[in-house]
Amino acid sequence: MAEAHAAGEQVAARVWTVRLDAAGRGLTAVKVDCSRAACTPQRLDSAAQGRTFAAAHLRAHLRAAGGPRREAACACRAAGCQGHAESGGRGSAGPVWRCGGAVVLAVLTDPMGRWWRAWECCARCAAVHPAARVVATAPEAAPVGAVDETPVPAGVPGVGAGAPLFSAPSPAAASGGAPAGGDRLPAPRAAAAGPRTPKRSGKIAQRHVPHDLRPTVLRDELIELGDAFRAYQSAAEPDLAGLAELHERKARAFTTWADVTGDGSLRAEARRAEQAAATALAQHAQRTGEGASGVTRLLTGPNQWEHARAVLAHARDHAPVPGPEARLVVLMLTLRSACGGSGNVTGLDVKGWPLTDPEQVLQSLVDAGWLRLPGTVSDLLASGSDNPTRVGVDSLLAPDGVSGVLGLGKTTRAKLSGWAQKTLGERTLRKKKLPAAGRLLALACAAHSSADGRLGAVGRGLGLDALAALCAVDTSEIGALVEQLTAAEWFSDVSLTDTHLMGGLSERVLPLGCPVPAGTGTEAASGTGSGGA
Repeated sequence: MAEAHAAGEQVAARVWTVRLDAAGRGLTAVKVDCSRAACTPQRLDSAAQGRTFAAAHLRAHLRAAGGPRREAACACRAAGCQGHAESGGRGSAGPVWRCGGAVVLAVLTDPMGRWWRAWECCARCAAVHPAARVVATAPEAAPVGAVDETPVPAGVPGVGAGAPLFSAPSPAAASGGAPAGGDRLPAPRAAAAGPRTPKRSGKIAQRHVPHDLRPTVLRDELIELGDAFRAYQSAAEPDLAGLAELHERKARAFTTWADVTGDGSLRAEARRAEQAAATALAQHAQRTGEGASGVTRLLTGPNQWEHARAVLAHARDHAPVPGPEARLVVLMLTLRSACGGSGNVTGLDVKGWPLTDPEQVLQSLVDAGWLRLPGTVSDLLASGSDNPTRVGVDSLLAPDGVSGVLGLGKTTRAKLSGWAQKTLGERTLRKKKLPAAGRLLALACAAHSSADGRLGAVGRGLGLDALAALCAVDTSEIGALVEQLTAAEWFSDVSLTDTHLMGGLSERVLPLGCPVPAGTGTEAASGTGSGGA
């Protein structure tokens, strides 16, 4: 650079910086700002649009600039020149950096596509930045008296012309044309080239939400749900109604996610979320005392209630011997052996069941091949808690011979077995000496009532045929059994029609109930199955 320039003939160098920033937290829109005061900020819908607009705007500035000026001072210091940063500077013992070479227009792009900068500087300082590209070089100084005949491209404003406003970029800039006197703007590194998807990601239910998941509304919903669940966990007070709403949203979002990706585990997670929502609502109802749901139930949630009804239906459909006593034994042994096809039973357990001849009922199941014992039936009846009998029910084994066909975990199996034992052995039923059929009817009504104890999902009653199939009796016998249960104060009010049992459970019985979800109606106990009397 000529010494005359350093002697006071230099003019201030020009610098343009265009930045790309998020328009707000959690938004995909971006804001583009330019360092020129005349340029107003611009908001665009996506980062890809923002990068395209920012690059075009910088090109427009370069076109308007008319190329570098040979009398311009080097702007490297203002731009944070690496060469000056490494030099000793004034008062330092190290070498002092000196600018040199022709004045150039250098352009530097952030590898991540967040900002673009162009500035007038000397060739030496431009070379210090490996990623910088020189797009134009000022012509050499003309001899004294010579006329500068450097051609000016048509349509390009003269030196010092103002840059175009964001609200009205020049046609050349919008079309992505190259700046005057140079090639084209340097592109970001290969990894960042082209349109970039905003890398917004998150985590929910121990799963990472991919930043490129489409549709974006699904991705955003999953991320927001993850944040909402974490916020709920850190809250000082529980909000069960709000938690139920979060689980309902999660169920819908995971169902859509499964549809998009074809991942079956996501659909299973959606079903678990639906059950969690129902459980949270039930707990909310218990806490607030809405209706009769304020009672504390022996089985605490919809998932366990569904399993209870499923075991009743399984005993109905797979009992190998007719009659209510055999049905009751099949039900109880199914609950004892549900996890792996085997379980422990003592003689005291069997004697607590309302059986007229326990040995005969057990032997009939052994003869039918349904029940497998390590010894004789007499040995089972004589066993105590210190030496229980390990019984086997092979039909409860899945094809792999390990997993139970009912899908019950150990904790759920134990809870269901305790619920059935307590319901069948309820104090008043024992005192009235109700037979096996009456106790099975009591169990069926408790398992198919509404939240406030009305029979049926919404108090529409239970079908007589369905109840008879669950209890292994004839439909005509239901009336007599209902009278026995009424005398035992099992019902608060009850009536029989030609097809249905109407009424509700007494307040004393409500803790044993398993509310049926609204909308299932009497179908919850429908079907005669193969186990009818």
